[in-house]
Amino acid sequence: MELSDFDYNLPKELISQSPIEPRDTSKLMVVGKNIEHRRFSDIVDYFKVGDTLVLNDSRVIPAKLQGKKSTGGHVEALIVKKNGALYECLIRGKNIHEGTKLNFGEFDERNKNIPSFSTGSSNLEATVLEVIKNPNTNRYLVDFNSNGNLNNILEKIGEAPLPPYIKKKLEDKNRYQTIYSREKGSIAAPTAGLHFTEHLLARIKEKGVDIAYVTLHVGPGTFTPVKAQNIEDHNMEPEYISVSSDNAEIINKTKGKLIAAGTTTVKALESSCVDGKIAAHDGFSQLFIYPPYNFGSRIDAIITNFHLPKSTLLMLVSAFAGRERLIAAYNEAISHSYRFYSFGDAMLIFR
Repeated sequence: MELSDFDYNLPKELISQSPIEPRDTSKLMVVGKNIEHRRFSDIVDYFKVGDTLVLNDSRVIPAKLQGKKSTGGHVEALIVKKNGALYECLIRGKNIHEGTKLNFGEFDERNKNIPSFSTGSSNLEATVLEVIKNPNTNRYLVDFNSNGNLNNILEKIGEAPLPPYIKKKLEDKNRYQTIYSREKGSIAAPTAGLHFTEHLLARIKEKGVDIAYVTLHVGPGTFTPVKAQNIEDHNMEPEYISVSSDNAEIINKTKGKLIAAGTTTVKALESSCVDGKIAAHDGFSQLFIYPPYNFGSRIDAIITNFHLPKSTLLMLVSAFAGRERLIAAYNEAISHSYRFYSFGDAMLIFR
């Protein structure tokens, strides 16, 4: 299929800049035989005893760093993944090359936008060792002088890597985490799960619904823009997936509907599916789901947000819902002023 098949026009004012409070008061579009307009808290009405809800328990790490080059120019680094003792990063800044020295530090309280590099344990120095050519965006292999404590340092000086279309500062970092996140490793949130509250999950369980967890650490593969006009030519990057044997058993014993919260959950299930059953899994997946696609797992419904045009996420949901059906639902969402993207409203889509 062509990239243009997954395009649509969205008014900029519908791109949500901040999360709604409480989490479960966002709008919910239910796409079945017909379209219904509800609140997310109403999703409990669509669960029955014997159903299973599958959630991605990955947690976002504060992987974005603000800093300076040794020459004084500003840089912004996003740590993408570990590579031995080194790290692959996306770096925004001028004239980044092999040997470039970088310095990251705590923010000066007088000016939150300027890193302060006074001596202290939270300061972090780094050296670019290699430029990694990538068909999508170049990466940089970086050596951090963290003495093995990079994760702890990131907790002090790192930022949540919010998508570039969100311009408003996030006051509460936990609002870019699901309430059930526990496995650290994502550089973007599995946003379908942001709508759940503890109370809502308790109500779902009270209906006799089982909850199962999978882990997919969201990496660049989820949000890298598709440039290939023929989408089959797009290079999908690997992402780490883990499914325990206990959770696989819960999923496989489902007697009612199997409902996946999020495109990352769908990818985790499909990557772990063997002969129609979910198998314990621990490894990386480059699975790229786009229409036409035959689902191996028996997913009956997907909970998802509204995704960017021409994105791999929109293609995945199109494969499940049908492209024309999905685009029609998006057009209705626009006409009803739904909020789009990471902090936007949600959909519940049945096969």
